[in-house]
Order: sequence, then structure tokens, then C-alpha cells
Amino acid sequence: MLTIICGHYGSGKTNLAINMAIGWAREGRKVTLADMDIVNPYFTSSEYSDILRRNDVTVISPAFAATNAEVPALPASMHSLFDTEYDVIIDAGGDDAGAKVLGRFSDRIRAKDHEMIYVTNMYRPFTAKAEDSVNIMRDIEAACRLKVSSVVNNSHLKDLTEASTIIDSLEYAKEVARSAGVPLLFSTAPRDLISALPKDENFYPTDVYVGTIWEKGEQRCQK
Repeated sequence: MLTIICGHYGSGKTNLAINMAIGWAREGRKVTLADMDIVNPYFTSSEYSDILRRNDVTVISPAFAATNAEVPALPASMHSLFDTEYDVIIDAGGDDAGAKVLGRFSDRIRAKDHEMIYVTNMYRPFTAKAEDSVNIMRDIEAACRLKVSSVVNNSHLKDLTEASTIIDSLEYAKEVARSAGVPLLFSTAPRDLISALPKDENFYPTDVYVGTIWEKGEQRCQK
């Protein structure tokens, strides 16, 4: 199965991709996580290769990812994604600019069993309204020549996230999915908040792997 994770910059799609890859690997599935973000070098899944590989996830990264190279390039191994029988997760670049890379492979992707998940966050400036989020989704679809098959609600306020933060985003997420004409797959939630959330909603427990630029700087200083 081929799963594409796309969304607006800062929506949290990379953190979701890492959580899904590690979760599937822990279930005993053979998983490859492919980082196709060659536009924004600050929040790429390839930067977290060590923890992914420790969890038996194969990682395919752009050449020169997480380096000072100005123009990262996709390695030839990216083409192997479309020939494997194992599970593949593609972490696409943000917005339509990042999603253009997917367009290179659109014909091969359409030929495979695949899903394309659009990640949205109500608390990001450009996706605060359902209509705006759907417009960004349509731009991504046009850029990569592929269609989104489901929406994931990843609305959060980082360390300030509480149960109410997520609950308040549920109607927004349902409206995004309704307007887009696709199902709402689930809403993400920090693992320690799951018990405080409504039992009749579908939540996906997540861990935080991806930090902001300044958080990563603080982590390096503490080492």
C-alpha cells in the first residue's frame, strides 16, 4: 500500500508520517518512509532517520537532506517505491510548491493501490477556516495531479494543546472533509490526552518527534 501525506506548511504532516511509519513497523509490517520534501529543509522526515531506523523503518531521503546544500535532489532509489510490495509512506513537501515533486511520479502512483491523506490544522493562520484549508488542498491536488482520498485533523497548539483544543477543532475538521467530499479519517491527539477525549470520535494517539527550529536549537544546546 502506498500512502501519501500532504498538507500546508506547519500542519504537522511530517510528525504524522513518522508516527504512522513507526506504528506500522511495531505491528510487524515492512515499512519505508520516503521524504519527498526538497523545498523546505527545516521539517523533513529524513532528519529523524535515526529513530525511524531504530524502529525498523527504511528511510529514503533526498540527496544532501539535512545538509547545507542549496538544492537537494531525489535519489534514484525513489523509483523503487513503486515496485515494492511493502508499505510505503511518502512525506510530501508542504503546499502546492512542495507537492509538485509528486507530479513527477503521478502516473506511477495512480497505477498503484494508494491513498493520499490531507493533513489540516485549524490553528495555523492560512488554514484557520475550513474554506481556506480546502482551497490549499485543491492547490496541492492540481500541483501533483493526484486526488486527496481523506482528511486528517491535526489541530494542535504544540505544548499548549489541551483536550479542549482538540475538541474545539472537531466540527472544523468535519467541515473540511464535507467540503472536500472525502471522509475524515481521524483526529490526532497526544497520547496522554486520549482518555480525556470523547469516546464516540475517532482519535489517533501520537508522540511528538518534530520540533520547531528554535526547539531543535535548544535540544542541541542541552546535549
